[in-house]
Amino acid sequence: MASVTSAALAAAARPRKSRAAVVMSVIALVLIGLNLRAGITGASALLHDLQLVLGYGPLVASVIPSIPTLCFAVAGAATSWLTGRLGVEKAILLSLAMLTAGLLLRGIPSTGMLLAGTVVGMSGLAVCNVAMPSFIREHFAHRTSLMTGLYTVTMTTGATATSVAVVPLAQLLGSPSAGVGAIGLLAVSAFLGFLPVALHAHRNRVARNVSHVSPWPLLRTRKGALLTAIFTLQALLAYALLSWFPYMLTTMGLSAAESGLMYALLQLVSVPAGMLLIAIGSRPGMLRPAFYLVSGAMLVGMAALLVLPLSLAAIPAVLLGFGLGIFPLVMVMISRSGQTTAETTALSTLAQSSGYLLATVGPFGMGLLHSATGGWTLPLALLLAIAVAQIVVAHLLTAKNTAKPKG
Repeated sequence: MASVTSAALAAAARPRKSRAAVVMSVIALVLIGLNLRAGITGASALLHDLQLVLGYGPLVASVIPSIPTLCFAVAGAATSWLTGRLGVEKAILLSLAMLTAGLLLRGIPSTGMLLAGTVVGMSGLAVCNVAMPSFIREHFAHRTSLMTGLYTVTMTTGATATSVAVVPLAQLLGSPSAGVGAIGLLAVSAFLGFLPVALHAHRNRVARNVSHVSPWPLLRTRKGALLTAIFTLQALLAYALLSWFPYMLTTMGLSAAESGLMYALLQLVSVPAGMLLIAIGSRPGMLRPAFYLVSGAMLVGMAALLVLPLSLAAIPAVLLGFGLGIFPLVMVMISRSGQTTAETTALSTLAQSSGYLLATVGPFGMGLLHSATGGWTLPLALLLAIAVAQIVVAHLLTAKNTAKPKG
């Protein structure tokens, strides 16, 4: 009752937004979503060409793909403090400036600039990742599910489109560095699109005490621990799959083209899956069944990958792709959590910074175990166990005293 009252008072304190301000916020949300994975997938598609042209060795080649998740963990941890100092909108604007600068910096044909640009850009991306649930809560308090769905769908769309277009673009420009740097132009559009939102928020901000909520003590609360656990488990599964799935199928006997097709199918299914799960989870009493459905799909998909013949690889691809749809569902829960925007930011900081740090074990551990055993049975069996753990945590998370009502 107290949380409902405080939420109502907070909503009453906010000035009513004009239709133009709402439209600006939606446009900015879409532009940001298009950028939040584009810099990662675009660079991944050009890493081989960048290494050939710039001439860096295997150590640098192995470090570059690990930079995003490490930045998500380290830079993301500072987001709660940053939003407490600047406010959510100014923190996001700063993060978009860092993202733009970093991505453009990668366009300079130098190994040092590639590394520096990746660190700067991914650090900006980390802050934006963590702050977006708070932005959605602040600006779309009664439509968190819809706006989170729109945000995550545009994120996947931007990632997919960039990974497809960046190689031909680099060939057209005659340089992989120019191709990866050109992704920064998309970030420029997000910065310019969000600038009016930040200025509007600055001009119309109600004078109030904005307290900083430290994220780390929240780990000792039931809600903080469970949100961190579910984010960690889904991120570990996702990054392990996204890093190794096509390579795994190729080493099992599929051609590179067939493996790529299965990988595309997995990613394609995850987009409508996320929207469907948000639609189901937003209905009264259906949040727990939505988590059961998506976690069960991941579990069955892992088992299918272990036991089905390669000729039926499309079945685990579809099931695992559906299982990846858990991400927007988790983001909706984070957006709804907390009695204030500061607490939501703190919970998002805790879940994402800790989650991404631990998720780096996924792709690294998969490769290490494959090298040690010469096969994929043990790595997949461990992922299967993690999928079981995800079901248990989802069950605990959606208990009535933890889950939030429809928003």
